[in-house]
Amino acid sequence: MAKILVTGMSGTGKSTALEMLAARGHRAVDTDTDQWSHWVILSDGSTDWVWREPAISDLLANHGEGALFVAGCKSHQGRFYPQFDHVVLLSAPAEIMLGRIATRTNNPFGKRPEEREAVLRDLANVEPLLRATSTVEIDASAPIDKVVQQLEELAQTTP
Repeated sequence: MAKILVTGMSGTGKSTALEMLAARGHRAVDTDTDQWSHWVILSDGSTDWVWREPAISDLLANHGEGALFVAGCKSHQGRFYPQFDHVVLLSAPAEIMLGRIATRTNNPFGKRPEEREAVLRDLANVEPLLRATSTVEIDASAPIDKVVQQLEELAQTTP
């Protein structure tokens, strides 16, 4: 019944890892969809793509069998950390992340210069915060099969 959050910057392989985990029979939820996330307007007028808290709460509270892998990187995800057995940071060097973003076909984010700059800003400013609050860090520059194997091993060792 392990519940594992897979987080990290764009281009670290969160979505790819979840696709592989789902193909191996695990329950895998990529929260970068309208079902799980929505845009909110912050007090300064900017916008943020955040989890739909009731949906995420329900997902975590009602999970009962096998491993659940949830992927996402949201500004308020820390509120949910106590409900996860592991918070896994996937990390990779900037050149690997940008290379993956440039060639991926399942997500248009990161193709424009200003989005690539945002990825690098997040790498410098957000990733250290994720590293400080994660329970495990996985080197996502490794082959994706190895990354997925490490995630499965975490699920197997969780009481």
